[in-house]
Amino acid sequence: MSFSLIPGRLYSRYEDITPEDLRRQGITLLLSDLDFTLAPKKVRHPDAALRRWIGELDRNGITFMIVSNNRSGRRVRDFCADLGVPYQGHAGKPSPRGLRAAMSRAGADASHTAMLGDKLLTDVLAANLAGVRSLMVEPAGGARTPWQKVLHTLQAPFKAVCRRRMERGTAGERNRSL
Repeated sequence: MSFSLIPGRLYSRYEDITPEDLRRQGITLLLSDLDFTLAPKKVRHPDAALRRWIGELDRNGITFMIVSNNRSGRRVRDFCADLGVPYQGHAGKPSPRGLRAAMSRAGADASHTAMLGDKLLTDVLAANLAGVRSLMVEPAGGARTPWQKVLHTLQAPFKAVCRRRMERGTAGERNRSL
């Protein structure tokens, strides 16, 4: 368990994460945030690209589950039902309890789990506190509101540390680049 805001790996978008890379690292469970990680918050239904990506994960033996703090249980429930994937709602990130509950439901342990998200203060911190690999993407749809722009500006130094570690290949075993 590590109190760190530095992600283990950065990606432009979720599609850049391949099942082969996850399998090579022993990942059998990929947890993911929903809003701004997989789709902009306004998007009510998963698109074909997301369906294909999750299908590829499944064909490669990687279980996928959404872990969301979203206040609207209906949005997460409907989105996940449309995708045919399980979810852990009201996760309470950055507390690791939602990630631990999801791992328990999936029968996975921290050493075989990664968490994907777009925010350091919730997704990355929860992953690091839970002892799982932390993967970060740029927000789907971009930072739109003034608050989102400020938040993503504040994340820049932590993301820069991650990029340097990725370039040097020194992110450590738990946060090793995929």
